[in-house]
Amino acid sequence: MFSSYRRIFDAPGAAAFVLAGLVARFPIGMIGVAAVFMITGAHHSYALAGALGATVLAVVAAAGPQLSRLVDRYGQARVGIPAVLVATGGGLAEVLCLQLHAPTWTLFPTAALSGLGPNVGACSRARWSVLYQGDEDALHSAYALESVLEELTFILGPIVATGLATGLFPSAGYLTGTLVLLGGVLLFCAQRRTEPPVQAPGPGARQGSALRSTALRVLVLVLLATGGVFGVMEITTIGFADAHHHKAAASLVLSCYALGSGVAGFAFGTWKPRSSPARRLPLCLLAMTVTLAPLPFVGSLPVLAGSLLVAGLATAPTLVTSMALVRECVPSGQLTEGFSWAVTGLLLGVSAGAAAGGWAVQHLGAGAGFRIPVAMGATALLLTLLGRRRLAPAPIEPFEPSGEFVQVQ
Repeated sequence: MFSSYRRIFDAPGAAAFVLAGLVARFPIGMIGVAAVFMITGAHHSYALAGALGATVLAVVAAAGPQLSRLVDRYGQARVGIPAVLVATGGGLAEVLCLQLHAPTWTLFPTAALSGLGPNVGACSRARWSVLYQGDEDALHSAYALESVLEELTFILGPIVATGLATGLFPSAGYLTGTLVLLGGVLLFCAQRRTEPPVQAPGPGARQGSALRSTALRVLVLVLLATGGVFGVMEITTIGFADAHHHKAAASLVLSCYALGSGVAGFAFGTWKPRSSPARRLPLCLLAMTVTLAPLPFVGSLPVLAGSLLVAGLATAPTLVTSMALVRECVPSGQLTEGFSWAVTGLLLGVSAGAAAGGWAVQHLGAGAGFRIPVAMGATALLLTLLGRRRLAPAPIEPFEPSGEFVQVQ
């Protein structure tokens, strides 16, 4: 079982960039929960926490593909380091505004700046794509590993964030996550051995957006609906736990969702699929929708934890399959941007879901938001079925460099 994963680490430098990428992405699992504790601790408003979370994710979604296009053009380190410095400054400024009791509106621009960091997940997947170009089995295991590592951050991140926020002070988790992000990205960018070479296009080569691909546009819409599931889940679970007088237990409940996804992702990476990602995606989304169906009927935290554990089993296979499909949608010289557009679709969905979930918790009751994920899962499935022909592998206009690869120094 483990041989599939051991094999992908044969490439020199693979272990180093994976560990660095894990550190850089760990705050992803912390900051969302940490921000809710920080904002509700200072302003006692889930609606404000949801709105700020939506602001950050909207900025990430809007700026992410543009930053990734620059990464494809200039290299990961050249773009990633300045970007993470800006994001760190925004996060620290938001904490300072809260400490100084600044007007509420000041939280929105500082939150927006905190969303301008590099997309480490897209950069990491681009590294795998270069290391194992043409080896489909190795790439399948590598993408599954990426999903498992991301789920690991969602298992441990909320626990760490909750412990810091409840054990020290409300903004401790957010502050820690911001600083870990800075250190992790700097460490990741220092792994130059595996950094993908920059392709130098010739004078006549087109350099438009990766969204020229119709298949990618369909996939982004599908992931938009899928992301809505995750956005609603996080803030609704915290509100549900708070209503049951166990707010600190929210991180453990959310970790069950990530645990289910992580276990499924690990197993999925050992399986060698023979069908195309376009054929597998509708089946994954159907499983996701079915496993989400019991959520509106839960009445206690233990039942919710069990339901989320089961629902999580369909999450990683869906995301791994989606990322495999990206590679079939875009030219090799735009892989980072393509992965980033996929993440953008997810984050826009998460953003909308966070805002909708926060409003539902505030105005309709703690568990009302659990009706939304089922609808979002069904919408993603419907979009996939309607766009299935466009998602099928088809020739796309290639990226044609006229010169040789240029390795960033």
